[in-house]
Amino acid sequence: MTEFKTIEISYPRTGIALATLNRPQRLNAITFEMFDEFIALQQQIDADQDIRTLVVTGSGRGFCAGLDLDCAAQLPDMTTTEMMRGQQQWGVAVAGFRHMSTPVIAAVNGPAAGAGMGLALAADIRIASDTARFNAAFVKVGLSGGDVGTSWALPRLVGLARATEILLTGRFVAADEALRIGLVTDVTSTDSLLDKAFEIGEMIASNSPFGMTLTKQVIQQNVDAPSLDAAIALENRNQVLAARTADMREALAAFREKRKPEFAGN
Repeated sequence: MTEFKTIEISYPRTGIALATLNRPQRLNAITFEMFDEFIALQQQIDADQDIRTLVVTGSGRGFCAGLDLDCAAQLPDMTTTEMMRGQQQWGVAVAGFRHMSTPVIAAVNGPAAGAGMGLALAADIRIASDTARFNAAFVKVGLSGGDVGTSWALPRLVGLARATEILLTGRFVAADEALRIGLVTDVTSTDSLLDKAFEIGEMIASNSPFGMTLTKQVIQQNVDAPSLDAAIALENRNQVLAARTADMREALAAFREKRKPEFAGN
């Protein structure tokens, strides 16, 4: 088990892991070390067959303020090669949550700025407290509004026109607007945010592990499918694979017998 310095891991309910970004004094701003720990976290959770859903949140009053300003101050002095290597690694670290086989829920409990917004966008599901705010802070420090996958994910969630306006202006999107434009699926109070995330996580965990992995994959691939036929071909493949598993037999039997299934993960 990896010992994390910037992230706190707990297991609040059966099948659910909670990763809490743990730099509250800096609104959980991301350091270069935290990027590395994102990758280690993803690997550790995906390797644990008992974990069915990962919930990511922030400690204190913020979700994630983006790249720590002390780290940002180092960027202009990096060589082009150093900066490119760093960008590639940081992008992989955030996009890795999207590429995990385990479904990921972002419980956004406060400001999610810059790479913090990118982190929220990399999750499969986003819910927010009524104090949450999102913004592309990159443009406020002389950088591009596209970073760690934001320019890919945001238009797919809120549409091209709205995403363009958000990324060009760097303005804050409050929780109520985020819900209205489809950036998040639920808004709740801060006190009930994690309970809501765990409720969703438990619903996911009640389904077969392989079925959830295939569902996550098919959604991500078919959002950019070149045609309906190509999308259906992938769906057909996934259904055939899932039908070969013992868990599918168990799920079907449990459904017919009106009982809770007991999955073996195969």
